[in-house]
Amino acid sequence: MALVESLQKAIDYMEQHLLEHPSIEAIAQQANVSPFHFQRMFLILTDLSVGEYLRCRRLTLAAQELIKSDHKIIDLAYKYGYDTPEAFTKAFRKQHGVSPSDARKGIGKLQSHNRLVIQVNLKGAEPMNYQIIEKDAFQVVGIKRECPCGEQGGVAGIPEFWSEVNANGTADRLAQLLNGDIKGLLGITNNYNEDNNTIDYWIATEHTGEEPGDFAVLDFPKSKWVMFEVQGSAPTAMPEAWRQIYTEWIPSNGYEVADIPAIEAYTAPDPYRADASNQIWLAVK
Repeated sequence: MALVESLQKAIDYMEQHLLEHPSIEAIAQQANVSPFHFQRMFLILTDLSVGEYLRCRRLTLAAQELIKSDHKIIDLAYKYGYDTPEAFTKAFRKQHGVSPSDARKGIGKLQSHNRLVIQVNLKGAEPMNYQIIEKDAFQVVGIKRECPCGEQGGVAGIPEFWSEVNANGTADRLAQLLNGDIKGLLGITNNYNEDNNTIDYWIATEHTGEEPGDFAVLDFPKSKWVMFEVQGSAPTAMPEAWRQIYTEWIPSNGYEVADIPAIEAYTAPDPYRADASNQIWLAVK
C-alpha cells in the first residue's frame, strides 16, 4: 500500500476510535510501519505528535457537543477521557482560551482542530541527491537522553541536549572516536514512549573496535540505506529534507521504511552555515 494511503488509513482509524484512546501500536499497524516510525512521520508532516492530535481532536468535538447540547460538563469530561471536570476544564481552557461554562454561554472564541487529510503534490518537486548503500552491521557510541516530542513548556529538548554536549567537551571526545563510514556527529531518534510523549535521542558517532566504557552503545543490523544530501543550515534544512523524503521520495520510489532508527549525520564543520552540507541516513526495505 502506498505511503499516503497508509497514512490516511491510520488517520481514519484514529478518527473512528477517538473516544477509545487507541494505542500507537494499533494506529501504526494501519500504516504498516513501526510505532516509532509512524510517530516520527506524523510529527514531521503535521508538527503534532499523535497524542497531541488526538487530544486536540477530542477537545474540538467536546466543544462542538458542548454548544449544541445540554449535556452536563461532568458527563462530557468523562466522555472525552478526563477523570475529573477540573482536568477537563484545564485542558479545554488551554486549547480554546475559555472555560467550558463560558463557551456554553457564547463567551469567547473556540479553536477547531479539523480532521486531517493527507495530500501529496509531486509537481515541481525539488530534486533530491541520494545514494543507495548496502551496509553491514555496525555500532555507534555516544550518550542518549529522553526528549519530548514537540514543545513541552519548561522541558529541555533536543536543541538543549546538543548545546550541552558541545559545551562540556563530549562532542569533541565523540569526534575523536569516529572511525566508521558515516562521518560527523550523529543525531539518532529511537524508542517512542507513548505514555510520556517522548523519544530516546542519541548523540553519537560510528565506532568500530574496543567499546569506550563511559559511552553507551547502539547496534545497527545489516541493512540497505538511502543516504540523502542535505544542503543548508541544519535547523531549517533537516526538517525540510524529512518532509520531502516522506511526501515525495518515498511515494515516488519502491521502498518502505525499515524498522531501524534513522540517522542525521552532521558532517559539516559548522552545520548552522547557510552553505552547510549534511546527511540523512534512512534504512529501507
